[in-house]
Amino acid sequence: MLSLDQIKDITHESPSKIVLLVIDGLGGLPRPETGKTELETAHTPNLDMLATKGICGLADPVSLGITPGSAPGHLALFGYDPIKFLVGRGILEALGIDFELKKGDVASRGNFCTVDKRGLITDRRAGRISTEQNAELCKKLSRITLEGAELFVVPVKEHRFLLVLRGEGLSGEASDSDPQQTGVTPLNVTALTASGKKTAKLANDFLTKAKWVLADFHPANMVLLRGFSQHPDLPTMKEIFKLNPAAIAAYPMYRGLAKLVGMKILETGSTVEEEFDTLARHYAEHDFFFIHVKKTDSTGEDGDFDAKVKALEEIDRLLPMITALNPDVLIVTGDHSTPALLKGHSWHAVPVVLCSKWSRPDHVREFGEITCAGGSLGRFLAVHVMPLAMAHALKLTKFGA
Repeated sequence: MLSLDQIKDITHESPSKIVLLVIDGLGGLPRPETGKTELETAHTPNLDMLATKGICGLADPVSLGITPGSAPGHLALFGYDPIKFLVGRGILEALGIDFELKKGDVASRGNFCTVDKRGLITDRRAGRISTEQNAELCKKLSRITLEGAELFVVPVKEHRFLLVLRGEGLSGEASDSDPQQTGVTPLNVTALTASGKKTAKLANDFLTKAKWVLADFHPANMVLLRGFSQHPDLPTMKEIFKLNPAAIAAYPMYRGLAKLVGMKILETGSTVEEEFDTLARHYAEHDFFFIHVKKTDSTGEDGDFDAKVKALEEIDRLLPMITALNPDVLIVTGDHSTPALLKGHSWHAVPVVLCSKWSRPDHVREFGEITCAGGSLGRFLAVHVMPLAMAHALKLTKFGA
C-alpha cells in the first residue's frame, strides 16, 4: 500500500468530480426467515442499476474480523490508514458542533443513558431523547464543579452530548466509561498511561456527580463517556489529493470528521432529500463531495430490520438526484456494517459500488452483500477506496519510472 506521501507525489488537479455516498451501517446479516440481509431485502432498482454499470466488491474498514468505530470507518474511506491515524470520538463531536477548543483541552463524547435501581444499564441511548431534553439536562450538568479543571457540557443531538475538560496536565489517555452493552454497570474511567491519571480522576468525579444530578430524571438518569481525546494533526485532503473537498452531513460528528481532513462543511437539512439537494446546489463549487446518511445505522442499532430496509429504499428512491448530475466517479458504500440482528456495529465487510466511464464493468447486477462478493473489486481494505476514486477520475499520474 502506498503511503500518503507517495500518493501525494502522483496526484494532480483536474476538473473531474467525485461523489462518495456513505450509507452509515450499510452492511447487515440475513433475517433467518428469508435468508436475506436488509440491503438484499430492500427494493433498490437504482442501486442495482449502478451495480450493473459499475464495479463492485466488499471492503473491510480496518482489518479482517475487526469491528470499527465510526471514525476509523470514515477515515479509511477518506484514504487515511485508520490504524495509523487514530482519532478520538470526543474531538470529532467538538469539531462537529464548532466548539472552540483550546490547546490542551480534552473532549469526550457523552451519551445520556438509562440505568435501573441496581445501576445496570438498560438503554445506552435513553430512548433517544429529544435534542431539546438533552439541552435542558446539559444545563444542569454544567453546574457541576471539578477541582483542577474547567468543565463544559454541551448538547449535540438527541442523546449525545459533548464533555470538555480544560486545565493543566490533561491527556486523552483515559478509558471509556461506556461498556457498549446493556445489563452491566458503567465502567470506571482509568488512565491508559501515566499522563491520563488526572483526566481519569476528573472524569470519574464528573460521573459521580452526574449520577446525583440526574437521579430523578427518566429515561436519562445517567451518562456514559467515551473517546477521550485531544486535537490531532492530520494532513488535509487538499494537501494529499489536491482536491477541493466538501462534506454534506446532518449529524455533527461526521461534520467533525470531514472538517478534520480539511473538507468544507456545507449547510444542509436533516433529511436525505435535503442532503442530496445540497449536493445539486453546490455541485459547481467543488470536485469532491462526501455525503453521509445516518438513518441506516441508527435503525440497525435499534434492531429494527424493517426500518433499516425502508431507510435503504428511501435512499434508492432519491438516488437519481445524484446520478442526474453525472459525476465522473460515484461511489456508494458504508463506513461499517450495522446488522439489525446484532443491534450494533460488526466486523462484516461492506458492499461497495464504483461507477465511472473509465471502470471495467463486472457481472454484478444487484447491489447486495452476496452479489458484491463476486464483483471485480473482490474483497479489499477500505483505505483503497480513495486511490480507486482518484484513478477513475483520472487524477493520478504514473507511479515510478
